[in-house]
Amino acid sequence: MPNVNVFRGSDASLVLAVDDSSTAEGGLADALIGEYALSSVVGRLQNVQIVVQNDIRPYHEIGRRFATELRPGNINISGTAERAHINGALIRLLLGDGSKSPPPTGAIAQPSFNIVINLVNPASPDNSSTLTIFGVKFDTWSFRLPEDDFVMETVTFKALRMSSAETSA
Repeated sequence: MPNVNVFRGSDASLVLAVDDSSTAEGGLADALIGEYALSSVVGRLQNVQIVVQNDIRPYHEIGRRFATELRPGNINISGTAERAHINGALIRLLLGDGSKSPPPTGAIAQPSFNIVINLVNPASPDNSSTLTIFGVKFDTWSFRLPEDDFVMETVTFKALRMSSAETSA
């Protein structure tokens, strides 16, 4: 039976995980995730958004006004997250060793990791949904220091692929 629960943001927890720590990118992410304790719930997040874009291309035959076929193209996965906390973890996950001062000379590996979002309705704890986003790399980081609001950092990311799983009692 499919999971038919309706979830709220407060039902979610988000953790970072390493897919393959044997690679330079995975090993770097493994060290950073462990150092900043991001393998447990990443706290103070809000406005997490995941976007999957499938480049659909219509095929138009000569003499026809409507497309006769829709062909799937490239699939792009991206997203954003905001965090009400600044401790350097997200910057280090974006820049890797490039965030150290002075930065290393030569090539710098960028951490690659997974984002796992677990949704559990407290009223039905045996029913849950899990989204796993694989091969994530942060591509932008921004910081807001408003006069009369919370300090926020924002990251955007791109990913290789994602999966979804449901459990229901």
